[in-house]
Amino acid sequence: MIIMMPVMKSFAGFYKSIKRFPVTLLLSLSIAIVLISSSEARLNLGYNHPAVEILNRIALVMALGIPISLSIKLLFEKYTRISIIAKMLICIIASGFLGFYYSYLLNVINNASMSRYIGLSFSLYICFLFIPFLNKRDSIELYVIKIFTRFFITCIYSAVLFLGLAAILFTIDKLLGITVRSSIYYYTWLLTVGIFSSTFFLAGIPEYNENIEDYPYPNYLRILLLYIVIPLVVVYLVILYIYFAKIIITWKWPVGLVSHLVIWYSALCVALIFLISKIKDNKWVNIFIAWFPKLILPVLVMMFISMGIRINAYGITENRYYVIVLGIWVSAMMLFISFKRKRRNIIILTSLSIVSILSVFGPLSSFAVSKYSQNNRLTEIMVRNEMLKDGKIIAKSNISEYDKSEISEILRYFEQNHSLSDVKYLDKNFKLSDMEKVFGFPYQKPEIPEIGKYISYSSDKLTGAIDISGFDYFFDFRMVKEQTELDRLKVQYNYETAVLKIFRDDEMIYTIELSRFLDELRKKYPESGAVDEEDMIYTDENQHVKIKFIFSYIGGTEIQPGKGTRVQGADFYILVKEK
Repeated sequence: MIIMMPVMKSFAGFYKSIKRFPVTLLLSLSIAIVLISSSEARLNLGYNHPAVEILNRIALVMALGIPISLSIKLLFEKYTRISIIAKMLICIIASGFLGFYYSYLLNVINNASMSRYIGLSFSLYICFLFIPFLNKRDSIELYVIKIFTRFFITCIYSAVLFLGLAAILFTIDKLLGITVRSSIYYYTWLLTVGIFSSTFFLAGIPEYNENIEDYPYPNYLRILLLYIVIPLVVVYLVILYIYFAKIIITWKWPVGLVSHLVIWYSALCVALIFLISKIKDNKWVNIFIAWFPKLILPVLVMMFISMGIRINAYGITENRYYVIVLGIWVSAMMLFISFKRKRRNIIILTSLSIVSILSVFGPLSSFAVSKYSQNNRLTEIMVRNEMLKDGKIIAKSNISEYDKSEISEILRYFEQNHSLSDVKYLDKNFKLSDMEKVFGFPYQKPEIPEIGKYISYSSDKLTGAIDISGFDYFFDFRMVKEQTELDRLKVQYNYETAVLKIFRDDEMIYTIELSRFLDELRKKYPESGAVDEEDMIYTDENQHVKIKFIFSYIGGTEIQPGKGTRVQGADFYILVKEK
């Protein structure tokens, strides 16, 4: 009887879940079946067969229906006076929206459509969290904790169940001689998630009238947040302030790394404050909530300046847009937490849901803003080179190599993320192969190598004094930085392409790919490791400058055996002498 009680309780929970969320569970099972069908179609018809893409799109739209169905169900539970006709109308509109989304917003799967899909899905799941607390006293923190606790327990139970089923299949295959295809393990996982995981998780969602205040704050989470996460967050903030002070003293602003270091840390801190705000009996929590949001604001200002430098140089792209928008939201939430004494934390979730929607749909979306920014950047380059007249492009071949590269990169951005028809001044039928005819120079296509084994070289002897005699300038590229300048010279290093460029009064006078140096090292040292100091020094020159590279480390991957390398990391000094 003691053993049967938990079993009966589990079955009762499953029954309650099926009765309460039948549409959601039907969608979950259907997704598993469609993904299995997609896998079989891919095996039998080929990966690029149209049926595979159609099935994948159907699965994506069904997955979008899960948060919609959950949100509608919770909405009906909250507002019990909604008539049957109104409920049917809402369900018809939701179904019509999914059909519209499949036909027009997910008609092709690319970066833009998937970004919209992820943003909309995220927003809908946030709605699922806050809908029960619209116009309701605020216990949303405990509700969210209960939901996420149930989610992690579901993940653990599902993993154990799948591993058990996989062990059974493996035993059948190896001991009984019955062949079990490798795809069967994948199908087993899909059915485990589609049937067990969704049913078990939904069984733990609190009823609308359930008193969340009676739910005790989990002791394990309390210990984790108070004694591990908060101290780590405070130490990290101190490090950021030290780094901030260093930037102020040297007045050298980073242009890439700091924004990502700050933005995800700040977003995590908003979530942390949300979770600990229900811990009222700890003075350190009150001190943390009172002071931390104010102390992080200067660091957020530093992040915006860093992103501004990068946007000024390269314009806005979707990724930079998301960082800026998330930074604005985090800053607004920190101000809200700092100065709103009696606050409802549902504002944090509702505002995040709205921002997520606006960032992927409408005139202020990442796509609209990015296209506008890149078009302006293209216009600025062509105006500077006198390539525009009465809104028409004038072909020119004698512009700088740097501007040719920038124009090619802008057009490549539109081709990969949007459409070349979105570019100002171009005909609708323009192709990249037409560049020489339209712009006066051919399209500069970046090489994307096949990745081979990783090779790296280092020298630990470059720690003493460095002889700079015979050179005019010294640049340190040991830390991650993309640009530094002194007097008339500006040095840019692209960590993605490993190309270094030197400009004098905005005119490019030198460029080199660091893979040239890595290739020479690989010829002398076939295997990675420490090498002689003199082999880590490379000298080059042209009619404008003489350059000496002094490497402490350089590493990368070989494209193919015997076909060169691709640099993926380097720490080095540069000595420059003008001629």
